[in-house]
Amino acid sequence: MQDQFQGRKYVIQGLFIVTTAILLLKAVQLQLIDTSLREQASANVIQKINKYPSRGLVYDRNEKLMVNNKAIYDLMVTYDQVKDIDTTKFCQLLGISREVFIKKLNPNFASRRYSKSKPFVFLKKISSETYARFQESLYEFPGFFVELRNVRGYAFNTGSHVLGYIGEVNEKHLKKDPYYQSGDYIGISGVEFAYEEYLRGVRGVDYVLRDNLGRIVGSYEKGERDTASVSGKDLISSLDLDLQMYGEELLQNKRGGIVAIEPSSGEILAMVSMPSYDPNLLTIGRGRGDAYTTLARDSLKPLFNRAIGAQYPPGSIFKPVMALVALQEGVTEVNRPISCRGGYIYKTLRIGCHGHPTAMNVSQAIQHSCNAYFCQIFRDVVDKNGFSRASQGLDVWTDHLYHFGLGKRLGSDVPNELTGNVPTSEDYDKMHRKGAWTSPYIVSLGIGQGELLITPLQMANISATIANKGYYYSPHLVKSFKNDTTQIPLKYRTKHFTKIDTSHFRPVIDGMEDVVLAGTARIAQIPGIKVCGKTGTAENPHGADHSVFIAFAPKDNPKIAIAVFVENGGYGSRYAGPISSLMIEKYLNGEISDARKYLEERMKNANLNK
Repeated sequence: MQDQFQGRKYVIQGLFIVTTAILLLKAVQLQLIDTSLREQASANVIQKINKYPSRGLVYDRNEKLMVNNKAIYDLMVTYDQVKDIDTTKFCQLLGISREVFIKKLNPNFASRRYSKSKPFVFLKKISSETYARFQESLYEFPGFFVELRNVRGYAFNTGSHVLGYIGEVNEKHLKKDPYYQSGDYIGISGVEFAYEEYLRGVRGVDYVLRDNLGRIVGSYEKGERDTASVSGKDLISSLDLDLQMYGEELLQNKRGGIVAIEPSSGEILAMVSMPSYDPNLLTIGRGRGDAYTTLARDSLKPLFNRAIGAQYPPGSIFKPVMALVALQEGVTEVNRPISCRGGYIYKTLRIGCHGHPTAMNVSQAIQHSCNAYFCQIFRDVVDKNGFSRASQGLDVWTDHLYHFGLGKRLGSDVPNELTGNVPTSEDYDKMHRKGAWTSPYIVSLGIGQGELLITPLQMANISATIANKGYYYSPHLVKSFKNDTTQIPLKYRTKHFTKIDTSHFRPVIDGMEDVVLAGTARIAQIPGIKVCGKTGTAENPHGADHSVFIAFAPKDNPKIAIAVFVENGGYGSRYAGPISSLMIEKYLNGEISDARKYLEERMKNANLNK
């Protein structure tokens, strides 16, 4: 029995020795070899650091880089962690005053954008030199840290209205989309806004441990909770950079818009609005606010995108549409002659017209832009069911216009597109009392005047629709995504059809060709290219009339459809026609022929802003 107890004694002693040895070894490991626990013990804060992705780049249709990224540094702060810092040294390092320091550290905490316990932007866009100087002393300023960000840079001073700009999220953005956090950047306008979800990428995050001096002492849980950022998709826009820059050059010192579309796809080749501004002025930075204020106060309204936001009476460029509607409704024939005695005359009503031979058919009526012809066929449509039933005829007319994309948004990816105005029978019932108006009251609609209003984008779309003989694609600014199989949205690959039979387009297209060959737009002729166009002079009660022109080319298998609108430019053949033809020649031939250099110089040097 005694031997048995003696054996147990040795076993127990052995266990104690082994256990003690294990504990000693573990202590040595923890205290001398593995410092992780010591680091965690000294860490006061687990901090989440955002890793912002590179925003997707934007190229033109030929893959010329238009919008790139520039690295900047944002100084972030968590208010509750700021303790006993040397504010004098802090301000000197950053080149700011004490007043700015106090203001930046105390934003409106009542707003959802800010919280005392969460990081927010203290100072944006710190230069590389300032960052390098400040970084050496960052440990002295608990609560502050630096985040690497990307802001936009523009390789060319062009396309500001269509490319758009980015800005910091506001409360509306935070409420609408939980993805965003205070201090994030978001597309505000143009392509940046329309394709924000594609361009922004996916934000990543690192969780780090900081000590009481704000120094990083390690990653939290060995980085197991960290996530990588994913760069945004690179977008190949539909724009032709050279054409866009050329259009802005031709329209300089003028007010107006140019929209060029590829009819076979609906891709926008150029969208010009003048006056414009340098897109680099609105990149994220300290001077941005002042730049925006200056632009907003400019009387010429350079921030206003006239291509989609201005609504004008189309004038005579509407006449091809009017001819198509009348032909479709069977109220006229292709070879119907209508005499013009200096204009359209009905009782005491007179709408003047310029001198020209009698239009013997639809094509000649378009060639000579005869007001009498189109006033008459407009009345024929409206009075189709009887003179006293004008509302029924007008409803048919408006329905046709809706199918041409007028009076509504075209569904473009250009933000803030306006609808224009197509007046309805209900509108005239309110204006004149129901049953109190007839076709002579509204006859000016047939020549693109009256209450009819359309945007330059809609004008270009009319041209594309005629070029396609009856259908269009919603105009859009995206062509594809670079090195990515993502397709552009289905709505930009879907045809929208008018109610006009294809057979009715040939005489209208022939007439538009004759406008350029022997009509009101001879100046728009391009050697070797069959151009189909229509001039317009939109009446302006506030000053000189507006110069308007729509066109497409070549006549067969068109590659470009265009609309040009020049405010106070007078006749369509004075400015809009020449600018359109130069844009067409530039796009199709790559250069302007020597024989037309004089016209190019005249358009470039014309100043209508005096």
